[in-house]
This record gives sequence, structure tokens and C-alpha cells, in this order.
Amino acid sequence: MTEFTPDQIEDFKEAFGLFDRVGDSQVAYNQVADIMRALGQNPTNRSVNKILGNPTADDLANKRLNFDAFLPMLKEVDAQPKGTYDDYVEGLRVFDKEGNGTVMGAELRIVLSTLGEKMNEQEIDALMAGQEDENGSVHYEAFVKHIMSV
Repeated sequence: MTEFTPDQIEDFKEAFGLFDRVGDSQVAYNQVADIMRALGQNPTNRSVNKILGNPTADDLANKRLNFDAFLPMLKEVDAQPKGTYDDYVEGLRVFDKEGNGTVMGAELRIVLSTLGEKMNEQEIDALMAGQEDENGSVHYEAFVKHIMSV
């Protein structure tokens, strides 16, 4: 498992505290994924739910945890294998029917809403904003660079 430096842990603790809306040095279960993403991780909702012990919707809204319980979860997410730029480009290349470095935006929207961790329409619109050219095509290498830089 990844070991964090004392400086990193202090930074993580400070960021964790920003999500404490009650003032009890704890955060709700439903904030854990957002905190991890704010700290540079990119876990799926499914993996966060698994780490939290597959809580019910009620538990997600009402259960809380402190930083000492959160840090091992962050370590677990940090240790998970991450997709690389090349992995994502290769995955999108499958949809490049003409071999010209583009995929149809409409097709990409369908994929994002139906495969893997499904995105809703607003999430897709936010992700795709400014990515389609005048023909409705998306240059997928630039798209992946955009996504990985956000």
C-alpha cells in the first residue's frame, strides 16, 4: 500500500476538514468520493461504495466518518491501478470507424450513458462541452487530454 508523507497527510486532513459541514471533524459517507477526487484520485462510485462496505442510500446520507477512518480508504484507492492516456485513447480508437482520429460525438454520448459507470445527460454535456467540431466529431486524443487535465 502507498505510504503518504507527513506533509501529504496534513494536506489531506486540511482538505478533509473543508468538507465537514457540521463541525464535528467528520464527513458524510456520500462525500467520500468527492473528497478523494479533490485529492487527485479518480475512484469509481462503485469502488468507493465497496470500500465503505456497500452502504444503503440511508447510510450514505446519514453515516459519518472521521479522518482516521478516511485515510486507509484513501490509501486503498491510491493503490488501485489507474488508466493511462494510452489506455483511454486505445479504448476510443475502437469507435474510430474511418481511422482519422475522430469518433462521432453522438456515439460517444451513447457510450458514456450506457457502458461502465453510466453518466447522466448533464454530466455528459459538461464533459463534452467544446469537444465536438462542426461535423459533430470528437478528436479523441484531444478529448482524453482534456479529461485527464480536469
